[in-house]
Amino acid sequence: MREVRIFELEHGEPAAAWRVARPSIFKVISGEIWLTVEGDSEDHWLATGQSIELPRKAVAWVSAGQAGARFALASGSERAATSPVLHLPVLRWLPRWLGVA
Repeated sequence: MREVRIFELEHGEPAAAWRVARPSIFKVISGEIWLTVEGDSEDHWLATGQSIELPRKAVAWVSAGQAGARFALASGSERAATSPVLHLPVLRWLPRWLGVA
């Protein structure tokens, strides 16, 4: 079973910290997101349609760009999440499910 959650951030909201319980795919549905993962030397600016894999136990900080943003966080079971990201079925059905494909 997979879990998909949809979130919206307004511009000007303080950055929010997320502790990732299970390996997850973070995908921007609309707008622009600033995302950084503690311990990672790079920050990421993700635009509509872009995604990033978040490993289990990571702490990610997210904030919206000028126009605000909407994003999805999708995770599978622990068993399914241990396979490489290219084999995750989430990448195939998530865009259709969200109506952005």
